[in-house]
Amino acid sequence: MSARLPAPCPPRWWLLLSLLLLGAAPGPRRGAAFYLPGLAPVNFCEEEKKTDECKAEIELFVNRLDSVESVLPYEYTAFDFCQASEGKRPSENLGQVLFGERIEPSPYKFTFKKEETCKLVCTKTYHTEKAEDKQKLEFLKKSMLLNYQHHWIVDNMPVTWCYEVEDSQRFCNPGFPIGCYITDKGHAKDACVINSEFHERDTFYIFNHVDIKIYYHVVETGSMGARLVAAKLEPKSFKHTHIDKPDCSGPPMDISNKASGEIKVAYTYSINFEEEKNIRWASRWDYILESMPHTHIQWFSIMNSLVIVLFLSGMVAMIMLRTLHKDIARYNQMDSTEDAQEEFGWKLVHGDIFRPPRKGMLLSVFLGSGTQILIMTFVTLFFACLGFLSPANRGALMTCAVVLWVLLGTPAGYVAARFYKSFGGEKWKTNVLLTSFLCPGIVFADFFIMNLILWGEGSSAAIPFGTLVAILALWFCISVPLTFIGAYFGFKKNAIEHPVRTNQIPRQIPEQSFYTKPLPGIIMGGILPFGCIFIQLFFILNSIWSHQMYYMFGFLFLVFIILVITCSEATILLCYFHLCAEDYHWQWRSFLTSGFTAVYFLIYAIHYFFSKLQITGTASTILYFGYTMIMVLIFFLFTGKN
Repeated sequence: MSARLPAPCPPRWWLLLSLLLLGAAPGPRRGAAFYLPGLAPVNFCEEEKKTDECKAEIELFVNRLDSVESVLPYEYTAFDFCQASEGKRPSENLGQVLFGERIEPSPYKFTFKKEETCKLVCTKTYHTEKAEDKQKLEFLKKSMLLNYQHHWIVDNMPVTWCYEVEDSQRFCNPGFPIGCYITDKGHAKDACVINSEFHERDTFYIFNHVDIKIYYHVVETGSMGARLVAAKLEPKSFKHTHIDKPDCSGPPMDISNKASGEIKVAYTYSINFEEEKNIRWASRWDYILESMPHTHIQWFSIMNSLVIVLFLSGMVAMIMLRTLHKDIARYNQMDSTEDAQEEFGWKLVHGDIFRPPRKGMLLSVFLGSGTQILIMTFVTLFFACLGFLSPANRGALMTCAVVLWVLLGTPAGYVAARFYKSFGGEKWKTNVLLTSFLCPGIVFADFFIMNLILWGEGSSAAIPFGTLVAILALWFCISVPLTFIGAYFGFKKNAIEHPVRTNQIPRQIPEQSFYTKPLPGIIMGGILPFGCIFIQLFFILNSIWSHQMYYMFGFLFLVFIILVITCSEATILLCYFHLCAEDYHWQWRSFLTSGFTAVYFLIYAIHYFFSKLQITGTASTILYFGYTMIMVLIFFLFTGKN
């Protein structure tokens, strides 16, 4: 088949090298990076052997349905599929709610080692004359047209659809489509390419049958039963001739756009079990992750970033060790001689270099918020490298980030207060209020507007009102008081002492050449940091908008460190150049030089939207750019702080 599929898997030696950055070893031990937080295995056994420590029933849960052609995910219950008659909904953490995950019990119930063939789950009947039935059918057709995907979960592991792609490589997708569509010109869209019987024009084919295979590994020590190590399925389409006693044969289940009268869709499944001796429970995610072919590109990204860092480090070292050292030595030598020459270069502005910047209040607030985001990112990625925030621990990444941001109000208030006091500011109440509310308020306002659109579209990604209240409570009741505490200690300390006195009369700044003017310097300053991250950025955007699983936190952490170093060195370099040009307005320029990387981020996000995504619809487009603006603001504060 040929569809929008990733490239083939990397060579094995690339994979082994990448494991060093993934924080795990190959084979069974590698899974430790994914189950470190204490996600305990569940043991299964046959019905007659079940005990308190060994279950016979296997529950299948259903998650939200999403699409690469739409930003709007929907709950399973929003569709007219078979519904569970009973069952407890798993509790969701804050990260899952913010990401719009809605895990529900399903009507698919299995018993360990009990195989079924073409078992009926339910039958849905639609009368095209009835408005309610017609609306349900149209929603189903629209979802197939946009290639919405099911996401099923067994034993906290995605049920995957594995198929061959180019060069006979095997890709395992943690989702499978509702159905597909043959256009009125006979063109097979998306998954319709898998079956030559899908050929009727202007017709939808619904995948109403799944062949499920569950792989298990028998526990070697003791009589603990078995553990599930993989769950795979193959979606199929059948127009069951005998709905009461289906045999899973016959032509595919087609729904023509011109169909009228009564339409019946029977949902069935087959299941079988197979022992897998080579895969252990701790490494059961490997077959999914290893089919994602990004490792060799990640290494190229790392090497590219390291070259940039070495170049910048060499430039900074040359300036600091040669130019500055020579200038200072010559300056000291002139002091000891009677015929001291006139000062030159950066020394001419030593009496103005610590002059308070314009809009010092705003700069101090940005520095405080940037510190908060920098520490939050570092700690989150550190825990992710240890395996605490792996794909197996759903929603943990976002939960960790939000909780850390709330708890890091103290360093934000402290840094903002210290800088504001060093700028000679006295409106400390305004400073601490802006630190607490300006940047978080902009993010929350954008987020709330996006949430209103999601509410209007009936999407599962819409945050419930109770969760919004909880987020506001975390912000106002924890983050704001902690910011005030940090600001109190920041203002209580003495202002930062400057090594030289500031002249009373500001020095006149000479006419600047093109490359030392503020705007060209700032634009140039963001190029190198962006060059370090743009490859990694592609995979992050893929994980967010194309719903691909992201797990290479080792690479991401290394790129994060490289980005911090690059931003700092690029800022030092350009700051030195414009001080040599006798321009002492360096504070804002040093912040904006590395902060301009966020503008390149925005330009890349726009390029990614038009060149890589197939998102359609006004609501989805607004949501994409609305959420992108939040990411750009956070990235601006993060890089500017460096």
